[in-house]
Parts: sequence; structure tokens; C-alpha cells
Amino acid sequence: MIGDPLPTEKLEGQLLPKKLALPIFASDPLSSVAYAPQELLMILMIGGLAFLSLAPWVALAVVVLLITVVVSYRQLIKAYPSGGGDYEVAHKNLGEKAGLVVAAALLVDYVMTVVVSVASGVDNIISAFPELNPFRVELAVVFVILLAAVNLRGVSESSKAFAIPTYLFIGSVAVMIVTGLLRAFVGDAPVAESAQYAVQAENLTHAAIVLLLLRSFASGCSALTGVEAISNGVPAFRVPKVRNAQQTLVIMGVTAILLFAGLTALALISNVHYAENPCHLIGWAECATEPQRSLIAQVAAATFGDNTIFFFVIQAATALVLLLAANTAFNGFPLLGSVLARDGYAPKALSTRGDRLIFSNGVLILALAACVILVVFQANLTVLIQLYIIGVFVSFTLGQAGMVKHWLRELKSPKKRKGDERMTRAAITRALVINFVGALMTASVLIVVTITKFTHGAWIVFVMMPILFVLMLGVHRYYRDVEREITVDATTTFGAQGDHAIVLVGRMQKPVLKALDYAIAAQHASLEAVHISLDDEATKRLKKDWVKQNIHVHLRILNSPYRDMTYPLIQYLKERRAEHGSEVVTIYMPQYIVGHWWEALLHNHKARRVRQKLMLVHGVTVTLVPWLLDSSDVLYGRRSRPLPGQDRRGEPVRPVARRPHVKAPAKPRR
Repeated sequence: MIGDPLPTEKLEGQLLPKKLALPIFASDPLSSVAYAPQELLMILMIGGLAFLSLAPWVALAVVVLLITVVVSYRQLIKAYPSGGGDYEVAHKNLGEKAGLVVAAALLVDYVMTVVVSVASGVDNIISAFPELNPFRVELAVVFVILLAAVNLRGVSESSKAFAIPTYLFIGSVAVMIVTGLLRAFVGDAPVAESAQYAVQAENLTHAAIVLLLLRSFASGCSALTGVEAISNGVPAFRVPKVRNAQQTLVIMGVTAILLFAGLTALALISNVHYAENPCHLIGWAECATEPQRSLIAQVAAATFGDNTIFFFVIQAATALVLLLAANTAFNGFPLLGSVLARDGYAPKALSTRGDRLIFSNGVLILALAACVILVVFQANLTVLIQLYIIGVFVSFTLGQAGMVKHWLRELKSPKKRKGDERMTRAAITRALVINFVGALMTASVLIVVTITKFTHGAWIVFVMMPILFVLMLGVHRYYRDVEREITVDATTTFGAQGDHAIVLVGRMQKPVLKALDYAIAAQHASLEAVHISLDDEATKRLKKDWVKQNIHVHLRILNSPYRDMTYPLIQYLKERRAEHGSEVVTIYMPQYIVGHWWEALLHNHKARRVRQKLMLVHGVTVTLVPWLLDSSDVLYGRRSRPLPGQDRRGEPVRPVARRPHVKAPAKPRR
């Protein structure tokens, strides 16, 4: 399903040129133009149609902020190209706690990026095909699974799969904006289907008006999500990595600004009325039964005509790019997870590359988390958008603050560089100013977003982030303690005298004989077989079979009146250790190898419990001797039965004498 495994030397071939990196890392901010203007206008219309006159100024504030963030991240990419992004900047400049806050914020934001992008994509599909509305959640979950499957095939293949829809979206929306503006210029302005409806406005106080403007600005700032993904994904670019990443960031920023501004302008020109509650649109009788078409769908219908080929092209491209916008997170989340695992703040499994040279465990975790949230919130975009952008502005703010401290440290003790030192200090000062302004603006937006969205569901994010923070801190403390325990020191020494082997015997079976042969072949200093007697009759049969099989290894019987397999054995081992001192005891146990998952439920539960308890006994090692059942053909393609010809012919097989190995006496030295 995911393709043949790739060797490590193919990693360079999986790195991205700029033309493929743009759809991979910039699909999220580019696609946000499909819903950011919609959310901006929807919040303003809570106060009535008159508030739409303020939309250009709110959009301008969003554009200014986007420019500032893009310029700031160009500095960050150059200073920290290793792929840690905001997390690395905050961790190195503001300390461990700040770094973990950023990491928690980014992890939450990446999950929400997948959730919101997929929900918005499904929303646009339903705008074109309203009959799919009852299957909203199922569609969303299926799309997440498909995205995960494509990403598991590797970065190179996923970038090729996602490049065409992203560029189609950019081109089609650009054509729509130009066409709509030209029509308006010649006096034939497009008119949206919702332009005929008035809006039921709420009575607002002066304080509520200010809050409404701030909330509209906060919703419009969703256009900034995903900007940080390029700084986290620098290692995925081809060399020169820094320059390619910076150029891709600038291209993404310019494109996103033009599309956001153009779509907002066209929505205002065509008088799109998009209400948070569809039944607040006065005159729309079907508000309770039909879904409200998205802003971009209404603009496309007004510009090109409803149900025309161009309308469906816009809808298809929008739905595709919104779904693919989640791919930004599918690249950023695993990369960030690998950095956290490298630093010991996440499980080491997140730093392991899969068969296709990607961090596949991160992809699977992200997909699972997104599916859970989509099901819980029923893929409702209006609700999910309230949980969005909190995390990204936390990382923006701390990342920019970390860069400010970085440049201040550079000013105090600048490194020696070629060229004019005064020019170097001037460049540092300019970078410092850029990041300082960026920190102030993103901090201000964070406050606004928190105030305006907290009671609308954003409080959930503020619960999730501390939980992740504590988990990462706990993981790091655990790894630190384990490392301290296993580090070689001058005082801890290892040594043992004596070598004893025990073969655990239940019934006389082939796996037991195989384990016994392995123990004999290992040539231990002493060897015995141990049977835990739970049934007197079974024990008598075993003794007879032991003699019949011509086995000359001593069989020790340990009684267990309470039918416990482990307690008598452990007591015997402790008594032997007290008698023989630091002797190494190797215990041989047969292990069934099965080919079907359900067979594992039918075997080895008792043996597994015995192994787990034996691991806690000092001086004991456990050796598992595999016995391949016939069903293991599924896994290994071979059978475990020895000498099948003799079994079929029915010839009697004389038991092989099994004797403990006796070492030859050492020759005296001359």
C-alpha cells in the first residue's frame, strides 16, 4: 500500500525543490484564504450589514500582520535552520519551559490544522453537493485516512500528488478574482445569491462593538496558520536549504496576501452575506433545511454563474486544497516530533524513519488525533475554528521573543565575520527590530484571540496544552533518570561465577525436546530440567516419558499446592543462589510462533507471565526457543516439523540419547 522500502542513501532524493515544497509546506496558509475572509465577514455581520464597511480595515490589519510574520520568519530560518523552528528558538533562548510551551502549542495547532482543513474541505464539497450533508463526519474521517496513507508513501510522492491541486487552486482563484474585479470595473459587478437577504443584527454596546471587531480580526488571522511550518521543515529542502526555504516562504506570503485581499474585496463587491446562524438571514425560508453555501462558493457562482463549469472547478480546487492543507501538518508534526524525541521530550519511536524514509509514527499519531476530534465535534467548522490559531500565536510570540534575545546576545558578543563589522552590527540591529515588532504584534493578537475565543471553545486548547507540557516534561525526566542509571561509572562492576541451565518442562512435546537440545548444545557447566507439578497424574506420565525418550538430564519436580507456576520456581532459584553465590542461571522456555493474530490469544499467556516474573529475579536470564507452528507459513513460508517423510511412512524413530555435556579434563601443563 505504501510502496517498497527505500534505502537510507535515497534520503537525498526525497528532499524537495521549491516548486514541490510550496504545495507541501504552504498549502495551509494558501488554503486559509478560502475560509479566513468568510470567518472575518461572518463575525462582523453579527452587528449588522453596516459593519461590513469596516471589513477592509480589518483585512488590512491581517495583511500587515502576515507581512510582519513572514519577514520575521525569514530571520528565524537563517538563524536556526536545523528544523526546530519556534521550539528550538524558545528552548535555546528562553529556557526549557518556554520551549515546551511552544512545542505543546505547535502540536495542538498541527492537529487542529488537519481538523479545520478537512472540515472546511468537506464544507465546500457539501456546498456543491448538499445531499452529502448527512455524511459530513464520515467524509472527514475518510479524507484524513487517505491523507495519512499518501504521506506514508514518502515526502517526494506526496508532494507530487499535492502539487497539481494546490497550483490549480491558486490559478483558479486568481482568475476568479481578476474576472470579478474586471466586471466591477466595467460596471457589471457580480451579485451573490445572499445579497438579497438582510441580516438580523444584535443590539451591541460600545464595548461589544470593540469586542466584535477584535473577534473578527482574530478569525481573519486564521490566514496566518501554517507560516511556521516552513521553519520547522527546513531539513526537507534541497541544498541550499536556507535560501530555498526563505524563497519558498516569501512566495507563499505574497501569494496568500494577494488571494486573501482579492477574495475579501470580491466578497464585499458581490455583497456576500454569510451569517453565523443561517436563519439570521432575513428572507431565506430554507435556512433550517439547506446548508449555507460557503463564501467562496457564493463568489464563484456570482462571478461565473451558478452550476457552470468554472463554478465546479473553483469548488473542486478549493475542496482539494483545503483537504491538502492538512498536509502541511502531516509534514510539520512528524518533523517536530522527531526533534522533540531527539531532545528526549517525546518517545524515541517518533525519531525513527519508516520504510519510506519519513517519520511514519508521527503521521499515524496525527491522523488518529484528528479523527477523534472530528468525530467528537461532528466536523462542525464553525465550532472547530474557535479552537484554531490559539496554538500558532503562542508559538509565534515565544518564537519571536526568543529571536529578540538571540539578536541581543549577538550584539553583545558578535561572532567574527568577514566584511565590515559595522555593517554586521547594522544587520543584527535591523533583524532585532523586525523580530521585536513581530513579537509585539503576535503577542497582541494572542491576547485578542484568547479574549474573543476563550468562551467559544478555545478554553479546550488551554486545557490540552498544559497536559502536553506535563507529559513532555515527564518523558524528559524519565529519559534523564534512565540515562543516569545506565551510564558506565567507576564503581559498578559485573562478574559471576558458575553457569547453570534449566529447561522448563510442562509435558513431553517436541518444543520441549528442542529447547533441551539447545541447552545441551550450549555446553553449560551444569544442566537440569524442572517441572512444576500441578497434577500428580500428569507428573507421573512425564516421568515415564522422560525415561522412554532416553533422556539422561536430571528432571527436578517442584510441587505447587496452590497451582502457581512461578512461586515454586522463584523460591528454588533463590535457594540455589544462596547456596552457589553469584551463579548465572539460564532458563530455556519454548515459544510458539503463529501466523494469525487470533492464535496469539490462544497460546503463551501462562508462559508470558512466567517470563515476566523471572525477569525480576537476580542472576537469571531467559532464553526463548522458537517453535514454528504450521500456520507460521503465513509469516515465514516454511514449516516447523522435522523429518516429515518419516512421519508419513510411519517408521519407528528410536529416541536420541540426550546427555548433559561433560567437559574434558584440562591437560596438565608441562
